[in-house]
Amino acid sequence: MASANHSSITEFILLGLSADPYVQALLFVLFLMIYLLTLLGNLLIILVIHTDANLHMPMYFFLGHLSFQDLFYSTVTVPKLLENLLSQRKTISVEACLAQVFFVFATTGIEACLLSVMAYDRYAAICHPLLYGQVMSKQLCERLVWGSWVVAFLDALMNILLALNMDFCEAQTIHHYSCELPSLFPLSCSDVSTNSAMLLCSALLHAIGTCLLIFFSYVRIVSTILSISSTTGRSKAFSTCSSHLTAVILFYGSALLRYLMPTSGSPLELILSIQYSVITPLVNPLIYSWKNKEVKAALRRMMIKYL
Repeated sequence: MASANHSSITEFILLGLSADPYVQALLFVLFLMIYLLTLLGNLLIILVIHTDANLHMPMYFFLGHLSFQDLFYSTVTVPKLLENLLSQRKTISVEACLAQVFFVFATTGIEACLLSVMAYDRYAAICHPLLYGQVMSKQLCERLVWGSWVVAFLDALMNILLALNMDFCEAQTIHHYSCELPSLFPLSCSDVSTNSAMLLCSALLHAIGTCLLIFFSYVRIVSTILSISSTTGRSKAFSTCSSHLTAVILFYGSALLRYLMPTSGSPLELILSIQYSVITPLVNPLIYSWKNKEVKAALRRMMIKYL
């Protein structure tokens, strides 16, 4: 009976953010502008880091990969959201939904890993400035980036393989604008205890592992900054990691709450998901360029060169 139900369910309905056509039109314009600005901002960061020799250092190497990840991350969810805001039947096939689940999980994991790697980079730069070039070698930087992608994709793969065995019954409605793994559990007529346990373990282990690296890095960073005698020196040292710390708080604050809270279809779930999947990819380029003199100078040089 379960397999028959599973085979009869070919699509889900994404309720999205609003049923009011007028509100949907306004939301379409808003999210389209956000998506275009996200593409523009992150592409600019990638381009300026790639073309400006002054930015060929580990800090900006990681920032370039974070911008690429944010492009990937935003593209996983926002185009489908825009499509549903214009369509009458807000459907997504089961296969497409599971694919979106996989990539949402993977991109979330990559973002977490890259942010922890960037924290370690700031630790090496501030706590061991004389050895920074040796510690953060090109080979190590490349391994850290590739390791982030491999770990995140393996984590997502383990969860999606279990999700493929879920049987879906008559309930087809997802109270969300995209497919995320916690939203599929209430739709299953099969036992999801193993899936829930795997998701919880993955989220906790991934979060704890990356959070611990960030925490211990910043404990050492703060200790080193406080030991600097001059106020100017402390201010300069803190400014080099303030952007990263802001990005960490924005991402982890919303992502952890979303994946650890029970699924209920509440407005809070939508707000948290929008925060880490739509807003964070938009603001990361602003966060890292707003107070960064080197990035702003590189952007000016690029504008003068091409304009």
